[in-house]
Amino acid sequence: MRPAEQVTFGGGGLDRAALRRGDAVWLDDAWAKGRVLPLWRGKPLCCEDGLGWVPCANPVAAERRARAIFLGLADGAPHFAVDISDWRPDEIPDTLGLFLDPSEQRHPDLPEDHLFRELRRVMAGLDPLQAELAATAKGICEWHRTHRFCSRCGQPSRMVDAGWRRVCEACSTPHFPRTDPCVIMLILHGNSVLLGRSPGWPEGMFSLLAGFIEPGESVEAAVRREVAEETGIRVGRVRYLASQPWPFPASLMLGCRGEALSLDITVDPAEIAEARWVSREEMLAVLAGERTDMLPPRPGAIAGHLIRRWLADRLD
Repeated sequence: MRPAEQVTFGGGGLDRAALRRGDAVWLDDAWAKGRVLPLWRGKPLCCEDGLGWVPCANPVAAERRARAIFLGLADGAPHFAVDISDWRPDEIPDTLGLFLDPSEQRHPDLPEDHLFRELRRVMAGLDPLQAELAATAKGICEWHRTHRFCSRCGQPSRMVDAGWRRVCEACSTPHFPRTDPCVIMLILHGNSVLLGRSPGWPEGMFSLLAGFIEPGESVEAAVRREVAEETGIRVGRVRYLASQPWPFPASLMLGCRGEALSLDITVDPAEIAEARWVSREEMLAVLAGERTDMLPPRPGAIAGHLIRRWLADRLD
């Protein structure tokens, strides 16, 4: 596996078995011997060893069989996901929806040591296959939650093909899961990298600049436009480095390297709160915990992956 594919969610060899998604008989047999990952409000069930898989016969999963999503075959075994957001725990914390929701929820009909946890908090501890399964489950469950109605006529749509397609009940228009392409940029000038901070982030948290690709726009053009809009920096040569599925809620992060043609930063306050050039030596001090004004990159995110490979001079 190339180093560029070793980022979290970068791929764990999941056999998605796409040809089986429309085979009802095969899926029934797979359900009888498979296991399922429940999700509540986008938070996967977790246990001490990672994801909290339960038998498909578990009542929490079995009563929602009609809307189970077939994820694929992992180590030869069928794996499913089911959204149980219709369950209401005794307490709803006010931290739901925060960048890093610290709350955990336990369902009374699931094992005591199985808790619903924010994926951002646990993703770096998952092995590649479990991470791919978690990203797939979260991303497609979110798509179903937000695409219950036909975008053509506005009428309700229904799930088909084991969760991988929706069909409008009125006009029969098919709808497929969406992924939004984004660029995330390692912008370099000499010995320094360009970092920025969004207004809603915790104090001291910086990352690489990023943004969505617009219709009719190439990856390279998106890199140059986003950097110019957010910081006023002009970018010359751009090349692709690595990608990361990012199910928050449904992005594909395309990591690129860009060579800065200018140094003066002019921040657009509507886009970012602050931007700065950070030298290799300063970045190494951040990673070592020797700086109080900047936090280290979050584990699991492609930004940290690219920064560390730049520091190690291993971008290729």
